[in-house]
Amino acid sequence: MTDDSSPAARLRHELADELLAQGRIVSPAVDKAFRTVPREMFVPAGTPLDVVYSVDSPVITKTDEHGAHISSVSATYIQARMIEMAALAPGMAVLEIGSGGYNAALLAEVVGSDGHVVSVDIDAEITKRANDLLDVAGYGGRVTVVQADAQHPLPGFEPFDRILVTVGAWDVLPAWLDQLTAGGILVVPLRLNGVTRTIAFRRRGNHLVSVDVELAGFVPMRGEGAHTERTFLLPDRHGKHIKLQFDTEIPEPITGLDSVLATGPVSVWSGVTIPNGVSFADLHLWFAAFLPGFCRVGADPATDLASQLGRTWFPFGVVRDDAFAYLAVRPALNGGGVEFGATAYGSHGQAAGTALTEQVQAWDLHGRSSEPAFEFWPTGSRPVPPPGRSAVLTKQHGAVSISWPEAD
Repeated sequence: MTDDSSPAARLRHELADELLAQGRIVSPAVDKAFRTVPREMFVPAGTPLDVVYSVDSPVITKTDEHGAHISSVSATYIQARMIEMAALAPGMAVLEIGSGGYNAALLAEVVGSDGHVVSVDIDAEITKRANDLLDVAGYGGRVTVVQADAQHPLPGFEPFDRILVTVGAWDVLPAWLDQLTAGGILVVPLRLNGVTRTIAFRRRGNHLVSVDVELAGFVPMRGEGAHTERTFLLPDRHGKHIKLQFDTEIPEPITGLDSVLATGPVSVWSGVTIPNGVSFADLHLWFAAFLPGFCRVGADPATDLASQLGRTWFPFGVVRDDAFAYLAVRPALNGGGVEFGATAYGSHGQAAGTALTEQVQAWDLHGRSSEPAFEFWPTGSRPVPPPGRSAVLTKQHGAVSISWPEAD
C-alpha cells in the first residue's frame, strides 16, 4: 500500500469525497474501499494521477489491432454505483466477469476477510496482468483470477451471492443464473435493442427482477456471449455513408433506401419540449422498446448529415420501407430548451417522421414521469410483465421485459 500522505492518497480521498457528494457512494464500506485501494497501481505506468482519480474517465488498458478498446479500468463513478447496486455484505462470495484488478480489489475490501472474490476474463494476457497487480497490491489471497469464457459455469466454486458483469452484455447467460444463489443479485450492463442500461437484478423464483438501474455502458463482451449488430451503409450523393445499426436483423427490403438521401428532407415536429439540462435518456429506451425499425445512426464526418446528427446529442432513427428518419431537435422554451422532432427522407418520409414523433408523444404521456422496471425471463418461462406500458425483447436465452408503470 502507498504512503497515506502521498499525492495519490490525497487524490484518493478527494475522489471518495466527490463520489459521496454525488450520491454514487452511500455506504461506509464502499467509502472505505475507495479510500484504501490504490487505483494508480492498476493502470498503465505513466497515467497522470488526475486521470487515474477522475470521477468519469475510464483508463484503457488494452486495444485490438484496429484500435478498438477491449479492456479498461472503468470510470470510478460507475464502479462505485455498481458495487452499491450489488448491496454487498461481509462474508459474501462474489463473481466478477471482466478482469482488471482494481474493481476486484474494491470488492475484496467490501466483503472483507471472510468473503471471497473470483474474477474471470477470457483474455489470458488480461488475467495475468490482473493477477500480478493484485499480488503486488496485497490482494492475491483474497481474489482468485480465472482465465475462462464466462459463457460457461466455473467448476470448483459454490454458487455466488453476487455477480457483477463489467463488460457490455447482450444477453443474460444461463451460466450466470446457474451460479447465482436464491435471492442473489446480478449487476449487468445489458444492451436492449441498441440502448444499454446497467441493471441490478435480484433473483426471484424462476426469473430476475430489477432493483436498481444506472445509465452506463462498457466495452462489449467477447467470446461465445458476444453479439454483433447488423449495419447498413446508406450512401449520400457524394459517395459517403450514413451508418444504420440494428440490434438484430436489418428490416427488409432495405435496399429501397439506397437513393433516399438524394430526396429533400421533411421535418415533423412533436410539440414535446424539455428544458436544457434535463435528462431524456429514457426517451431512447422508449424508442428501443416501442419503435419498429429503430436503429442507431452515425455518419462519416464528410457527409451532409454529419453536422446535423452531431446536434441531436444521441442520434437514433427509424426505417420505414423506403424512408428513413432520425431524431432532431430545435430551440424551444424561449431558448431555455428544445422541442423534439424528426428529419425524414424518402417518398414516404412524412410517415417515417410521424412514426418517430408519435413515440415521442407517447413517451411524454406515459413514460416521461416514471422510471422503467426490467425483468429477465429465462427460456422455458413465460414473460409476465407488471401492469403498465410494457415491451418484451427476445434474447437467445430468454426475454427481457421493460415496463413503465401507469401514472397515478
